[in-house]
Amino acid sequence: MKRLVALAAGLAFVVVPAAPAPVLALPDGQALTPPMGFNNWNATGCAVDEKLIRDTADLFVAQGLKDAGYQYVNIDDCWAAPDRDATGRLTHHPQRFPSGIKAIADYVHAKGLKLGIYTSAGTLTCAKTMPGALDHEEVDAQTFADWGVDYLKYDNCNNENRPALERYTKMRDALKKTGRDIVYSICEWGQNKPWEWGAEVGHLWRTTGDITDTWPKVVEILKKNAPLAPYAKPGAWNDPDMLEVGNGGMTATEYRSHFSLWAMMAAPLLIGADLRRISPENLDILRNKEVIALDQDRLGAQGRVVSQVDGKWIFVKPLANGDTAVALFNENAVATRIGTSAPALGLPRRPAYTARDLWQHKDFQTAGEFTAVVPAHGTVVYRVSSRNWWSAEPLVSAGLELGESIPGIPAQIVPAGQAFEVAVSATNHAVLPVINPRPRLSVPTGWRVEVLSQQRKLVLGSGESVSGRWRITPAATGKPELTSGVDYGGGSVTSTTELIVPPETPRGTSPLGDVPSAWESGGYGPVERDMSNGSWQPKDGKPLTINGTVYAKGMGAHAPTEIVYYLGGKCSAVTSIVGIDDDRNDANKVGSASFEIWADGAKVADSGVRTWRDDPISITGALRGAKFLRLVVGDGGDSPSYDRGDWATPALTC
Repeated sequence: MKRLVALAAGLAFVVVPAAPAPVLALPDGQALTPPMGFNNWNATGCAVDEKLIRDTADLFVAQGLKDAGYQYVNIDDCWAAPDRDATGRLTHHPQRFPSGIKAIADYVHAKGLKLGIYTSAGTLTCAKTMPGALDHEEVDAQTFADWGVDYLKYDNCNNENRPALERYTKMRDALKKTGRDIVYSICEWGQNKPWEWGAEVGHLWRTTGDITDTWPKVVEILKKNAPLAPYAKPGAWNDPDMLEVGNGGMTATEYRSHFSLWAMMAAPLLIGADLRRISPENLDILRNKEVIALDQDRLGAQGRVVSQVDGKWIFVKPLANGDTAVALFNENAVATRIGTSAPALGLPRRPAYTARDLWQHKDFQTAGEFTAVVPAHGTVVYRVSSRNWWSAEPLVSAGLELGESIPGIPAQIVPAGQAFEVAVSATNHAVLPVINPRPRLSVPTGWRVEVLSQQRKLVLGSGESVSGRWRITPAATGKPELTSGVDYGGGSVTSTTELIVPPETPRGTSPLGDVPSAWESGGYGPVERDMSNGSWQPKDGKPLTINGTVYAKGMGAHAPTEIVYYLGGKCSAVTSIVGIDDDRNDANKVGSASFEIWADGAKVADSGVRTWRDDPISITGALRGAKFLRLVVGDGGDSPSYDRGDWATPALTC
């Protein structure tokens, strides 16, 4: 549940009980593949009611999600009345669930689906709207069983600092005692290394704090969950939290990566979007049966990282039928070529291989190289076998490669009127040759383009490449796309690259929060204007306030955050008051960040670490001659909790 609320209750630490647990509930034959379903929290929070749950069950069937493997319809926090009844049992919230939970379970079961419920291993749940199950484990477990519940998410809030292993084991035994099969999800945020003990307690265990609908958070969770591959197996899964696909905070490319990487990691696939409002494009991501098959593979192996260099990741995952899944993931903000080989993946030697692209749904032949030009924040997933390779298309990697940029400045920012060069290269990875390959590039209307070089080859043999180079001069501002690729006899490869043509910087002295930025990356949601960064939702903050002083103008940015502005060498200085915003839970004595100002590749101001106790300070950075200004809010080094940094009354002089 909500990590930020949860931390207020204090953290638990692993203490092994003096006596062994009386019952070993596991293995019990449940969750032999990672659970798939829905949980409402990411989309609705406490705004949950029985209509949402009934509608979701209906949509599982109508939209093909049940057919794709999703089966659990899970209710998160706030479903119960604020007090137990006269017999000490939990009961349904009279307004949100007037029909009662058993009636909802019956409705879901009638659709051929299963119902999940939520509570916390504490005195209250994380939203503090209903009682927790601490010291009520048996009565609550029996209540859930009587209602027909099939899945329990057991959170960690308000836990009285009682040992985590003790609390989670008590609920395990209580669930076992009911005699009903209930999948048990340990949600203690990875605080006590549940991967080391969870397999004997539950069926899945959270390995991290809560996910948010932001790209930096998805990458942060990936980096924590990926190394835990040795602990996953049928009936016991690492859980990097629910899916954010469809909630609107990321691009379609980023959502495809999110879904692909969770599947490669054999993670539970719990939809976190409101299915009544999801776009068709994002719904198709969730229904990709070929990617789902990797997650649900009965071998139960979590994909492992073969390589991670400069933001270029390679995952490999063995599959039960002898196939191998390979994911090429690009963490970077610009397209890049990523590749690996059969020996590096540990594949048996073959004359050639079939690499099925699970997003294109096409088979390609390769002599043993698995390479693609992967878009920014994108992931290419291949299912590799040695079947029928001779009938598949050649695997040709082709795409646009941008030149070097200023360190720290995304290469896709291309100011209007300033020429830059790009290369388009194509490599044949197949056994068979490619005939008459022709690299190509198209630019938006009104842009100038000049061919600098363009190789010609009648035959492109295995492992050979062909390339072209162009000089481009952008025109109007915006986010245009370049289309590039290669055509060859019998086929073609096409990719698109989104660029950013930044707006002109105004003359004079301007409130920086009113100046359009060229690019932003927010660690826990968008950069807010004239308000704090309240959470990952846009425009949900409060007035910018540092140690009681309120500022009308500025930007709220939760660490880690970067904001880039195009200056064009026309500006002289930027000044801002900085500090940690008062928008925090004072029970949590946390919140620290550093504030840096960069002119092109040089740091020109640094606040040092500022904590929630510190008064605001003013910092100034010299910008004369710089093309770009970059503002950075960094983590103070303790934890990211409440690192809500404020750039108060920032002024840019040009």
